[in-house]
Amino acid sequence: MLHAEIEISSFLKARRGALDPAELGLPGGVGRRRVRGLRREEVAQLAGISVDYYTRIEQGRAPAISDSVLDAIARALRLSGGEVTYLRNIAVPRRRPADCVAPGPDGGPCTVPRQTVRPEIQRLLDAMETTVPAMVLGRGLDILAWNALGGRIAFDLPALAPDRRNTALLVFLDPAARALHPDWEAKAVEVVGNLRAESGRHPEDPRICEVVNELLADSRDFRRIWETQSVHECLRGTKSLLHPHVGELVLTFESFRLSTDPDQALVTYTAERGSRTEERLRELGAVGHPVLTA
Repeated sequence: MLHAEIEISSFLKARRGALDPAELGLPGGVGRRRVRGLRREEVAQLAGISVDYYTRIEQGRAPAISDSVLDAIARALRLSGGEVTYLRNIAVPRRRPADCVAPGPDGGPCTVPRQTVRPEIQRLLDAMETTVPAMVLGRGLDILAWNALGGRIAFDLPALAPDRRNTALLVFLDPAARALHPDWEAKAVEVVGNLRAESGRHPEDPRICEVVNELLADSRDFRRIWETQSVHECLRGTKSLLHPHVGELVLTFESFRLSTDPDQALVTYTAERGSRTEERLRELGAVGHPVLTA
């Protein structure tokens, strides 16, 4: 379980620590401050609430926080849209996941069935398999389904155990990831931002907790980036992959939340028409080069 009181405390401290008082018109230079960023009383002043109340919020001791107060704190800390959503998710009273089957022993974490992809979605993936690499991601960045070309641009997904088919685990723990992603650090930051947003939506989801806890234990890089409290859902963009058999692939990706399965996202990868990447995708689709392995 990702304890909400710990998460909100770490998040708010990190966000106020990232702000420059001078840019906000606040007095006092760096030499007169013991710590970097804003003081609690300055955040409270900017948000229009008492210092005592803000302190209780930051320490996770405020049981019910109104939307107006959260909005005021978000404005004071200059939070982005994704960060505001994350703050709201971790500030509300914790609830069990909607698909919780039953509490665990002694009222512990509930048992949640492993996510599956509807047959109709798999048929959609397969229909695109010769031209568009695609996959479906679930809670905690688990890779739930993919088409043949989607598997060929990255890891050998069929050869992996189901609980290892996870974007975060592969990026941080599979040695092949650093060769696959020329700008590995940017990819790692992107993955952590997505995973933290997921943890905010489902703080008690056992799979998300399992992934986060394993990475905290086994990856120094993950711990470093996770501690920055970065929250950024990257749902579209361009990425470069260095495939060991066909060379560089420059792909545009788009993520689409499935309306009837909101905890699942269809991710597609496309290449610019007439580009070298488009030719290389056709080559991968026709020949079926072996995929990456650890």
